[in-house]
Amino acid sequence: MEGNRILDVVTSPSDLKALSDEELSILACEIREQILETTACTGGHVASSLGAVEIILAVHSLIDCPHDRFVFDVGHQSYAHKLVTGRLDEFRSLRTYGGLSGFPKPEESPFDAHPSGHASDSLSVAYGLAEARDLRGDEQKIVALIGDASLAGGMAFEALNQIGQSQTPMVIILNDNEMSISRNVGALMKHLGYMRTTAEYRQARDSIQERMEKNGPVARALMQIGRNVKDSMKHMAIPRSMIFEQLGILCTAPIDGHNIGLLKETLAVALAADCPVLVHVVTKKGAGYAPAERDPETFHGIGPFDLDTGLAVKKPVAPPSYTSVFGQALVREAEADERIVAMTAAMKGGTGLKEFAERFPERFFDEGIAEEHMVAMASGLALGGAKPVVAVYSTFLQRAIDQMIIDCCLPDLDVVFAIDRAGVVGEDGPTHHGMFDLVYTRMVPHMKVLAPSDEAELVHCLHTALALGGPVSVRYPRGEGQGVALPDKPEVLPVGESKLVREGADVAILAFGRMVSPSLEAARLLSESGIEACVVDMRWVKPLDRQAIRRAAQTQLVVTVEGGVVAGGAGEGVLAVMAEEGCLAPALNLGIGDRFIHQGKTDLLLADLGLDGKGIAEAVEQKYLSL
Repeated sequence: MEGNRILDVVTSPSDLKALSDEELSILACEIREQILETTACTGGHVASSLGAVEIILAVHSLIDCPHDRFVFDVGHQSYAHKLVTGRLDEFRSLRTYGGLSGFPKPEESPFDAHPSGHASDSLSVAYGLAEARDLRGDEQKIVALIGDASLAGGMAFEALNQIGQSQTPMVIILNDNEMSISRNVGALMKHLGYMRTTAEYRQARDSIQERMEKNGPVARALMQIGRNVKDSMKHMAIPRSMIFEQLGILCTAPIDGHNIGLLKETLAVALAADCPVLVHVVTKKGAGYAPAERDPETFHGIGPFDLDTGLAVKKPVAPPSYTSVFGQALVREAEADERIVAMTAAMKGGTGLKEFAERFPERFFDEGIAEEHMVAMASGLALGGAKPVVAVYSTFLQRAIDQMIIDCCLPDLDVVFAIDRAGVVGEDGPTHHGMFDLVYTRMVPHMKVLAPSDEAELVHCLHTALALGGPVSVRYPRGEGQGVALPDKPEVLPVGESKLVREGADVAILAFGRMVSPSLEAARLLSESGIEACVVDMRWVKPLDRQAIRRAAQTQLVVTVEGGVVAGGAGEGVLAVMAEEGCLAPALNLGIGDRFIHQGKTDLLLADLGLDGKGIAEAVEQKYLSL
């Protein structure tokens, strides 16, 4: 593929300024080929990145980064950005251990304005950059790229309100691709759909023109662009749908997001404006690759795949994932209890709720990228007599900690938090690792916290959480389970009771969740060195098994192992119990230290953290021999 490509001679965005629109279109094709060739091997966020190529090229051909700032929302559509900012040679290391991040990362490149990984924050960040520019008296251009699904998040609306009020110049590109991870929901999505399909545009056109022409030469130029695209786009917004205009933000008619010339023409006028402008761009997820166009949800985040067919590379037969086990178990629970409802934030597939949604559509709620709203809504469902199960990734539940505390835990409501992707999650890197949920769940009064060690335990833990009153969290990792048999009839686990899984008199290893398996391997390795360690599957992070902790303190060393941060985590909870019980045994807390974790395969990351069997054994032996 390489050789005689425009892409091979583009080393920075400044090179794009010398290219014609036709050459930029050729470059867009080359970039798509490079993205597909790379992600077929590494996996990645394919559909979104393919859909945003022309937008990224158009922006970089007009502004001067890194002096000017280009802010991504979520950031998983930034592969073209990486390729034109000097990272072509490294691109094959995308999302791998020690390689390029799959998201913008300022420490990786000065062209990355912000470590984008979560949705709906780009407008706030960009607005802050614009205000800082104004304070300096600079001429810096600020551009934010946000998708239609991210725009539905409450934080984006807060930013839009402030941007419209301040009238500081900046450009917002709304990438309207009609598709988030799960299909977009909500009134705003209907609004955008209305803007795309209204049959009333002919009657409204004159009125729009009159309104925009009153706003001066920039608005008149934008209106002219609207006239130029109407034949190809076949739609223009009518006055009553101009929500952004009502907020004080000048808004263009929808334009074709794969037409380089039109994008540049529109963006050039928007960048010259002395007020905030929203450029409404319509794109297609997966553009240029038929399998991704047909199934953008699968290609949102996919592992290695066959480039010719688009089919995922077959893996050896493996145990079911924790996510799928959870989804199937929840369906069985819902069959037995009609009060159970399931909730997600635009992650129906990712959280394992597809089958639930098909079986019980009236009891399934997809609230879009709005975790705060979802958790607060769960409290209302619980107040109304339902039993909501909030299925959410650990990293995204961080966005709704306040609602979890005030709306769910303070009134002690029956809400179950099914926390997926807990601990190290792999290739998505620092914005997606679930490092903090043990801290932010165990710190809250009324909350009970379960950490199943395998997929069978997950089934029991979910059943227990639904049987108990009050808020309960069940946290489990990404990826396949241990291959154990699933129970035919789940049990209600005794609250605060652990399970001894290996005997040993020298050291006691108190392991939480996923860390039970490597702790057993560590105990085996320690035994070869003459150190006998018992291993306890703690099951409960809150309340802790105080009796098990007292027994552990009778050994020569108490070791806690958890898959989250040590600061404020389960291990510190064990230390507090030991202090309260007057236990004087030496202790060692193992977990994630005071740092963020980069991307890479989970086993490599755990080994790097010393949380595989070998690492745990070495840390325990070193501590034990020093006593």
